[in-house]
Amino acid sequence: MSNTTSRPTPAGVVNANTQAQSGADVVDWRPEDETFWNTTGKKIAYRNLWISVPALLCGFAVWGMWGMITVQMLNLGFPFTQAELFTLTAIAGLAGATMRIPASFLIRLAGGRNTIFLTTAMLLAPAIGTGLALQSQDTPLWVFQLMALWCGVGGGNFASSMSNISSFFPKRLQGTALGLNAGLGNFGVTTMQIVIPLVMTVSLFGSFGGEPMTLVKDSGWIFGKIQAGTPTYIQNAGFAWLLSLVPLSVLCWFGMNNLKTVSPETGVIASFLKITWLYTLSFVPAGLGLYLYLPAPTGLGVLNMWVAILLIIVSTLLVMKLAAFGPMKENITKQFAIFGNKHTWSMTILYIVTFGSFIGFSMALPLAITVIFGFSHVADAAGVMQHTLKNPNAPSALTYAWIGPFVGAAIRPIGGWISDKVGGSIVTQVISVVMVGASATVGYVMMLAYQSATPEQYFPMFLGLFVLLFAASGIGNGSTFRTIGVIFDRTQAGPVLGWTSAVAAYGAFVAPVVIGGQIKAGTPQFAMYGFAVFYALCLVLNWWFYLRAGAEIKNP
Repeated sequence: MSNTTSRPTPAGVVNANTQAQSGADVVDWRPEDETFWNTTGKKIAYRNLWISVPALLCGFAVWGMWGMITVQMLNLGFPFTQAELFTLTAIAGLAGATMRIPASFLIRLAGGRNTIFLTTAMLLAPAIGTGLALQSQDTPLWVFQLMALWCGVGGGNFASSMSNISSFFPKRLQGTALGLNAGLGNFGVTTMQIVIPLVMTVSLFGSFGGEPMTLVKDSGWIFGKIQAGTPTYIQNAGFAWLLSLVPLSVLCWFGMNNLKTVSPETGVIASFLKITWLYTLSFVPAGLGLYLYLPAPTGLGVLNMWVAILLIIVSTLLVMKLAAFGPMKENITKQFAIFGNKHTWSMTILYIVTFGSFIGFSMALPLAITVIFGFSHVADAAGVMQHTLKNPNAPSALTYAWIGPFVGAAIRPIGGWISDKVGGSIVTQVISVVMVGASATVGYVMMLAYQSATPEQYFPMFLGLFVLLFAASGIGNGSTFRTIGVIFDRTQAGPVLGWTSAVAAYGAFVAPVVIGGQIKAGTPQFAMYGFAVFYALCLVLNWWFYLRAGAEIKNP
């Protein structure tokens, strides 16, 4: 690994050719200096951004793929209940959120290039493991649950990626740069929802990929419907990501940089050990919390969802603080200073509105479409509603579920750009109003569909409202990150970005559990009504902290 030291000239300009060496440690970094930025910094920053985007995209894809895999497991007749399949999606969501907590601190501990390379390469393990597990319907549930937990690595990568990119750009470009990284990275959800149905139709790896299974129910993909009896390679949902993760890992290693002004200690072996150690530690509280939350036979089922989340967050922070050693312990202690700032907590709640909604709905929507619209809901002779009669006119989740996340990801950079122009908090306020109305209305539509013998008649309105929710949450993703970049100085902005994204990512756990539980109870609308109330409370919070006349920080 090469170290590059550049000395500024009297005019403050560094040797661009030396400083821009791929894979080098960058010693002099002054993005707020316009001369430095225009002559040297801009090129380095954007190169790291454009490599970061596809790496983050693959992280989202591996993390979120259980939302699509479970739909096809249902269509292939895997011997699991709908509740157990929702659980797989929720486990992946919870693990990804938990791993974002240590990932929030990795850049300053280990360097951007070292962190992004290793965490991208780590995705190979759950991708291969998931593919192997899906080769047989006799694979026990606990194996799929373990793979879903392991896929949390992809969710954790978001926190380190955003923390890294925030260090490369001046404050005036924070909203745009972070919006591009997160927005285009979020396309991993859409990419996954398009790629997985496609790769299931072909044998990608010949005999090495295993034998196909036969659909027992009609399935779908972006081009229409696939009839029951069609051979399906569900294992490709995991194996397919090898084709992108291997070259991306190489690109990260040879194309990205460590900023020595942000990460003083970037020795390769020591950095890899820090990353592996902290990520491994995060599996302990996540696994323990899930064991206490999940029902038998997988777990004890003694905690409710909210207690489990709180226990996991607190225990993860404690484990990190107690198990860190040497210079890593001192660095983590310094970064824990963000918890003494009230704006860390206000922005954490506001980011739940935006990214928490985006990733939560992305995880829950495919299976929700399948369950709500895939069956005709009719009352029996006793007047009890039955939800087991197959609906021949059902829309396919694999055909439509990608549209909402696509819109949310595509519009996210626009949210950052608008916020750079008019202020982040104004944008957050507007989208919060939209989300209150859209979530309450979609809850009402879900109620109508779940009480109808022909639920497909409500699907266009259902899908349109969810697309609106995704669009609003995407714009809000950009606005809240812009606000964080303005409120916090450069030493705290990265950890705060990572922390807020970690807590918000628990939406990937909460949404499948809440929506799945309310569907099981026959009242899916209550889930969306609850989200609408939360959005309304956050609207008041945003006004109080950042928009009212006496606000300490006005419209950051």
